[in-house]
Amino acid sequence: MGSSLISSLIDGLLIGFVYGIAAMGLTLIWGVMNVINLAHGPIIALGMFGVYLLFAVLGVNPYLALVVVAAVGLLGGMLIYAIAIHRVIDAPHLSSLLATFAVNMIIIGLGTKAFSTSPYTANFSLGSVSVGPITMLGTRLVAALAAVVVTAGLYLFLYRTRPGKYVRAVANNRAAAELMGIPSARILALSFGIGTLLAAVAGGMIATFFPFTILSGGTYELKSFVVSVLGGLGNPLGALAGGLILGTLEGIIPSFLPNTWVPVLEFLLFVLILLVRPHGLFGAKK
Repeated sequence: MGSSLISSLIDGLLIGFVYGIAAMGLTLIWGVMNVINLAHGPIIALGMFGVYLLFAVLGVNPYLALVVVAAVGLLGGMLIYAIAIHRVIDAPHLSSLLATFAVNMIIIGLGTKAFSTSPYTANFSLGSVSVGPITMLGTRLVAALAAVVVTAGLYLFLYRTRPGKYVRAVANNRAAAELMGIPSARILALSFGIGTLLAAVAGGMIATFFPFTILSGGTYELKSFVVSVLGGLGNPLGALAGGLILGTLEGIIPSFLPNTWVPVLEFLLFVLILLVRPHGLFGAKK
């Protein structure tokens, strides 16, 4: 029982890294432009299909495919911002909410037409790694390491590069940033592109170890909301910590209760955090 529980805990932690990356995209967009991206789930699903198609059709290694998916996600996110978000960025929140919901429905509609709602599987394996009685799937271990690399890259971008400092300046006070000569429209587009990139990359990682459909992103979008609230909305690094917490719960709960209790307890935690610490466990962007 002990080794089984530890294995489940480690498995949950590894998945938690990927949840953190998915939530980072959602919380970064909120932190910079106060937009709740309801297209987040379908973008995750597109990341899954991007890696699947590159691997199954062209024979590209899934982790190399992630680089292509990331580039397309960045450009696609900037395009979505220019077409659907830019004109409503200063409108009431409902306008941007409806705009991203429209993008959500467009992606799902086109994706259903192209791929149907049948499940797909990448059929990619890296074997397993055993440490004593503990066994870890290679794909999950590599995905966790990739998530750490992505998190480090995002941190370095935000705190060590000029565009990253511009992103932080616009997030703190857009009007003041504009007075200092920062091109806020470009920075907002870049921020939305990075948020989309993170969602697509997370989807690509998930495709290496779970079956998926074009509708699968909805589940991970809900998890991203829970993780974002845990870590603090607008706090990308807090999102990673929130992902680890959620992954840990998902790893441990099935050891004591049926799987059907997992979403119940996750959203119970979501409500409790909103009641007790509405700014999240690690503090929201102020």
